[in-house]
Amino acid sequence: MNVTPEHEALRDSLRRFIAQEVNPHVDAWEAANEYPTRTVMKKAGDAGFLGISKPVAYGGMGLDYSYSTIWAEELGHIRSGSVASSLGIQTDMATPALAKHGSPELCREFLAPAIAGEVVTCIGVSETGAGSDVASIKTFARKDGDDYVISGGKMWTTNGNQADWMCLLANTSQERGPHKNKSLIILPLDTKGVQRAPKLNKFGLRAVDTTQLFFDEVRVPQRFRVGEEGMGFIYQMEQFIEERLFAAARTVSQMQDCIDDTVAYTRDRVAFGKPLLDNQWIHYTLADLATEVASLRALTQLAVAGYVEGRDVRLMTSMAKLKAGKLARSVPDQCMQFMGGAGYLWENRVTRMLRDSRLVAIGGGANEVMMAIIAKEMGLTGRR
Repeated sequence: MNVTPEHEALRDSLRRFIAQEVNPHVDAWEAANEYPTRTVMKKAGDAGFLGISKPVAYGGMGLDYSYSTIWAEELGHIRSGSVASSLGIQTDMATPALAKHGSPELCREFLAPAIAGEVVTCIGVSETGAGSDVASIKTFARKDGDDYVISGGKMWTTNGNQADWMCLLANTSQERGPHKNKSLIILPLDTKGVQRAPKLNKFGLRAVDTTQLFFDEVRVPQRFRVGEEGMGFIYQMEQFIEERLFAAARTVSQMQDCIDDTVAYTRDRVAFGKPLLDNQWIHYTLADLATEVASLRALTQLAVAGYVEGRDVRLMTSMAKLKAGKLARSVPDQCMQFMGGAGYLWENRVTRMLRDSRLVAIGGGANEVMMAIIAKEMGLTGRR
């Protein structure tokens, strides 16, 4: 990935936005277990950050995905994974398929307000019995005249309590196989028959809402379908590419901040007559962790470059996501250990990062799923 002065100009704008509008408030938002989603989303939209790689016709910047990677990297510097995740859902999880495959009418109605930050969005894929196994979802949308009538439900829906619409993956046929019977549908969440459960009580990402939703004969026009009927599984796999690249790029900056905070603490903390950082085990371990983070950055940028060029990047993207999931567990845990009792305090940023980033190894395709994809792409499984 070639980082140009234009990329760095965008980075500077993002850093100013985060420094002025987000980071001064995150401790209060974390203490309250919620952040003002609509306010922050609108400010990000007004600044143009919610449509970096989206079409100009609907309010986006029309830039390639390498610029969205700068967005993801800088979101990693937000001192709350909750806020970063919520914004990333809007840009890299709920809207890519709509921007790529949605009709002009559908994009004007739903994508343009999302880019402007006038609405909050969410993605509806996982269910209580189908998370990583996307093909096993049960939610069904049957045709009735010009409408779909949707029954079922979705689980683990972040932004779900506040979202105005969901990019919903549902079965739209009973005859075709599990990879050809699904469609993506834009579902306004104020539609009759939609019920939202109370906010889930999570281990991390506590300042953003995650919920379960139920659909009881929810009627929406068939024109709300994204692209072709039966192509939903393929479109969702495409969306996963951007979601996983986003996760990897954001994890790079999160983990680097984690290391930097630990270096600063261990340099100042004196034990047995010298700074903790002077202990060889500590500075060797931090050097090793920094090398691992640098390798994730290089792999992510290589995958992004291939994606921008239109190449098949399933292998590299899965590798980057797997590496991110592993480092999101090992780096904060080791840094917390070096901080000792201070690292065990709830408000410590490294402790918060350990809680928030734990989801990287689960969401958007668990580590085990990434390894299965990698093995398949390498020709290690299936027919030879």
